[in-house]
Amino acid sequence: MQPESWPEPAPVVAWAVRAKNYGRVVPLPVAVRDRLGELFPDVEFAEAFGSTGPAGWSPGRLALVTVFQMVENLTDRQAADAVRDRLSWMYALGLDLADTGFDHSVLSQFRTRVVEHGLEEKVLDLLLARLVGLGLLAAGGKARTDSTHVVSAVRDLNRLELAGEAVRAAIQVLAAAAPDWVAAVVDVPGWTARYDTRVDTWRMPTSQAKRDQLALAYGRDGHALLAAIYDRRSPGWLAELPAVQTLRVVLLQNYTVTVDARGREVVRRREKASQGGDGLPPGHLRIASPYDIDTRWSVKRDMFWNGFKLHVTETCTGEPCDNRARPNLITNVATTEGTVPDAAALEPVHARLADRGLGPAEHYVDSGYASADNIVAAKSDYGIALITPVLLDNSAQARAGAGFAAANFTIDFKHQSATCPQGAHSSSWTPAIQRGNPVIVVKFANAVCGPCPVREQCTTSAIGRRQLTLHPAAATQALRARRTEQTETRWQTDYALRCGIEGTIGQAVTVTGARRARYRGITKTRLEHNYSAAALNLIRLHAWWNDQPLDRSRTSHLARLELSLAA
Repeated sequence: MQPESWPEPAPVVAWAVRAKNYGRVVPLPVAVRDRLGELFPDVEFAEAFGSTGPAGWSPGRLALVTVFQMVENLTDRQAADAVRDRLSWMYALGLDLADTGFDHSVLSQFRTRVVEHGLEEKVLDLLLARLVGLGLLAAGGKARTDSTHVVSAVRDLNRLELAGEAVRAAIQVLAAAAPDWVAAVVDVPGWTARYDTRVDTWRMPTSQAKRDQLALAYGRDGHALLAAIYDRRSPGWLAELPAVQTLRVVLLQNYTVTVDARGREVVRRREKASQGGDGLPPGHLRIASPYDIDTRWSVKRDMFWNGFKLHVTETCTGEPCDNRARPNLITNVATTEGTVPDAAALEPVHARLADRGLGPAEHYVDSGYASADNIVAAKSDYGIALITPVLLDNSAQARAGAGFAAANFTIDFKHQSATCPQGAHSSSWTPAIQRGNPVIVVKFANAVCGPCPVREQCTTSAIGRRQLTLHPAAATQALRARRTEQTETRWQTDYALRCGIEGTIGQAVTVTGARRARYRGITKTRLEHNYSAAALNLIRLHAWWNDQPLDRSRTSHLARLELSLAA
């Protein structure tokens, strides 16, 4: 691929587009080409493509096709057909009427090359940089962020199904890669009966005893297969196959192998430590499917899913541009494993916004992102005021609204001392680590608390004295200030600005199907979300350019056809 500038729209295509849309709003692809020009230059993707070999399609134009594909929620085949059939797409891509386009499989090859070279965010970066140049985006102002669940593109499997499918996936790959080796080491008729079809095509035994027997059979088969693969007489490259490595991890996470008194290996299934078993790995490490080793089971309130999380950040400044309020535009999307807490995802979001030069002055997020450390770090590291409700003091005194809560104590961090409401001073000040976070444990002496006339309003501890657990100075001060602020009507009215992000996530779900991954693996899912964000920004810009209200419920042509037929 040799980078080159996109050709101008063919005259006959341009004439047809203008004639068909005379007096009407031009289609989105036409408006994008007219106003933004060559949005994704080939040179930005050059590192992902060879400079020699057969000529290929322009990667910059394939990127634009993929964005248009997200705008209308099309499949690869439908997108490839649109390149050949639609005048508006031809105009945007600079094609003439005789251009035959490309086979739909080219889009999959394009995505694979992009993620292999770490360019999945390139499209959104280029679009945001262009909008900064047009004055539609700038640092400062206000932004808001929220997250939603994303269901993976693989079938949900329980532990029994996972074990069987991991063995099946490995043996199928081995049968294709080394059929002679498989025929020599495996009981082909017996294994064919057990692993020829997917586990979801037949019914599992209803008896618990039979399910346990099947689970042990999967474990024994898996370990026997690995023993044959790692045998010194077997080709070494067999062990390097991804499906074999996945099987090895799945067996390690779900089975144990011991040696009995006779020296024989005994395969046992792992169970939870609380049930007397050997224990299971933590959820953020546990493989949930042999076909997507990045997906994880996760839970949020009453939602339980297998997949990822999507964090969406958009502007909400309302500042004028061209005598109109700027459109709210998505400035960042972050795709994480489903087990990553929202609070842990906030710092990377701020870092990415800073890299793009789009860090906000005020950032509105819900309580899932809130922590004392995040509030302090956002201000000190990025100059961002984090507008978020924090959890209230959950001590017994604060919950009851009676007695002396931690807020009633005067804390002197400089002299490492605390003073209770009765004027007594603490006896010890001890830095510590609790759940991986730095804290300060402050204790009062028994000699002080014992004779205190209001001790029952302060503590019911069996040891008879008060103890406080504090965050470091900056975090404690931030928490106390925020707990006071969020009870005020003015703060609550200002914080209502955050709720607009719910509509943006709703638009992402409706237009691009953001809650269900199109592709396997977190890198391709991250690519999908970045291209979807670019698509939503183009939809919003198209509405803003034409002074039209934004339709957050836009559906694809196929969905609209389905609705019309149903009517």
